[in-house]
Amino acid sequence: MLELEVKVPVRDFTADVKDVLEKEAQAILDLKNIIGDSINEAIQMILDCRGRVVVTGMGKSGIIGRKMNATLASTGTPSLFLHPSEGLHGDLGMVTGEDVVIAISNSGETDEVLNLIPSIKRIGAKMIAIVKNPDSTLGSKSDVVLSIGNVQEACPLGLAPTTSTTVTLALGDAIAVALLQARNFRPEDFALYHPSGSLGRKLLLTVRDVIQATRKNPIIYGNASIKETLFLMTAQGMGAISVVDKEGKLAGILTDGDIRRAFALSDDILYRTVDDLCNRTPHTVKGDNLAVQAFELMDQLKVNVLPVVDEDDHPIGMIHIHDLMNLGL
Repeated sequence: MLELEVKVPVRDFTADVKDVLEKEAQAILDLKNIIGDSINEAIQMILDCRGRVVVTGMGKSGIIGRKMNATLASTGTPSLFLHPSEGLHGDLGMVTGEDVVIAISNSGETDEVLNLIPSIKRIGAKMIAIVKNPDSTLGSKSDVVLSIGNVQEACPLGLAPTTSTTVTLALGDAIAVALLQARNFRPEDFALYHPSGSLGRKLLLTVRDVIQATRKNPIIYGNASIKETLFLMTAQGMGAISVVDKEGKLAGILTDGDIRRAFALSDDILYRTVDDLCNRTPHTVKGDNLAVQAFELMDQLKVNVLPVVDEDDHPIGMIHIHDLMNLGL
């Protein structure tokens, strides 16, 4: 007997998701009205810190603390994360008297965090607490207290840290950005801490870095034949070659496009010289130029290659637009 499959209608979870987003977004907006002068004290304390910011927290607060630590470190504030349990077993040796400790605990009563306090006090580091209740044990024993307010968790059971962690995360981002602005942190500084990212490549990578990797520097004298030049251009795979004078200085550039255009006008060009066809006013870049500047110049000029020259106009390499595109520029 043929059994028909009955499909149960899939529940629409849209309303549940929107409810959580609204609760967490509203809690972040409410935090604007709660934060007072204590935020200024906390930020100034960090700016005056001669050591590092040590972020600590247990459980979900610890996860938020790790994100806060990462954001601070990448935006110019020396920072590290201290796991409370590991701190109680020797890692408190990371903390110095010149550090500022940011301790995160929703309740302000987390045992592992509270047990760190006597040692932190003896070491001499200052403490900033991020808690729900400023009158909690952690809040009362800290130098500065940042309260996130009496937030209601988006979890319908009121148990799983949801809204509280979101608000704490947003507060950490706000502190990091305020510090970034106070320190006049620039894109170049950001790139210094992110050398492998696209921004780092744009702001740090030089033309010299590129040609040292590709090691391409096709060169030929102006009296060489086009036939000889074609073999050398093919071997180098750049589609162009730098033309030099007897002193080794750049005198022009010859591209495969120049040769193709010459072939269209005459079949008898293989034994003509490079001087007959080359462009004697080539655009160039220096090794110290940023690679992104070279890319922008090539895009502006609608060319695929540029000779790289030193201060005396000697070709030291040739850069191809594909090399730069492969780097994400």
